[in-house]
Amino acid sequence: MLPSPAWLLAGWLACLAGGAQAALFEDDEARKAILDLRARLAASDEANKNRITEFGSTQAQLVEQLQQLRRSLVELNTQLEAQRAETARLRGVTEQLQRELAEVQRRQKDGAQGLEDRLKRLEPQQVSVDGKEFMVDPDERRAYEDAMAVMRNGEFDKAAAVLQSFVRRYPASGYLDSARFWLGNALYGKRDYKDAIAVFRTMVAAAPEHPRAPEALLAVANCQVEMKDVKGARRTLDELLKAYPKSEAAAAGRDRLAALKG
Repeated sequence: MLPSPAWLLAGWLACLAGGAQAALFEDDEARKAILDLRARLAASDEANKNRITEFGSTQAQLVEQLQQLRRSLVELNTQLEAQRAETARLRGVTEQLQRELAEVQRRQKDGAQGLEDRLKRLEPQQVSVDGKEFMVDPDERRAYEDAMAVMRNGEFDKAAAVLQSFVRRYPASGYLDSARFWLGNALYGKRDYKDAIAVFRTMVAAAPEHPRAPEALLAVANCQVEMKDVKGARRTLDELLKAYPKSEAAAAGRDRLAALKG
C-alpha cells in the first residue's frame, strides 16, 4: 500500500528540519573555531608585542650597559694613564734621590777621609833621628824638617834662627839634642864660634850618650882652633879621646891633635 501524501510531506519536512539543524550545528562550530583562532591570534600578537617590548627594553638595557662599560673603560684608561704618569714621575724622583744620596755618600766618604787625614796630621807620630825613636806632634816634626831643609841648603844665618826658635818652642822634644847639634853647626858656619861652643857643650852635657856627642866635642875643638885657642882645642881633643876613644870623631881628633902638637 503506498504511503499517503500526508506522510510523504511529513517525512520530507522532517528531513528538511534535520538538515537545517545539521547545517546550523556546523555553522556554530565554524564560528567557534574562527573565534578560537582569532583569540589565539590575538594572544599570539599580544605575546609577540610583549616579546618585542621586552626585547626592546632588554636591547635598551644592553645599550645602556654597553655605554656604561665604554665610559668605565674610558675612565679606567684615564686612570691608568694617570697612574703611568705618576709612576714615571715617582721613578724620576727616585732616580734623582738615588743620585743625590750617592752624592751625599760620596761627600761623606770624602769628608770622613779628609777628617781622618786631618786627624792623622794632628796625631803624634813616631820618628827615628840619629838612632833614637820617639813620638812627636805633626807641627813639631814639620818645624824640625823645615829647619833641616834650610840647613842643607847652606843658609846658615837662617838655619841658626829657625833652629834657635825650634829649641825654644820645643824644649822637651825628642829632636832637641839633634837640633842643638845642628844649631852649633849653623853657628859655626856663620863663624859665631863662641855661641857655637856653648851650644855644643850644652848638647854634650845633656846627652853624653847621643851618637853625635863625639862630633860635638870635635866641633868644639875646631871652633877653638878658629879662635886661636890652641890650648883649649888640645884639652877638648884629649877629652874627646878619653870619652869616646872608639868613635870616628876620636880618630879624626887624634890627627888634629897631632897636627896641633906638631
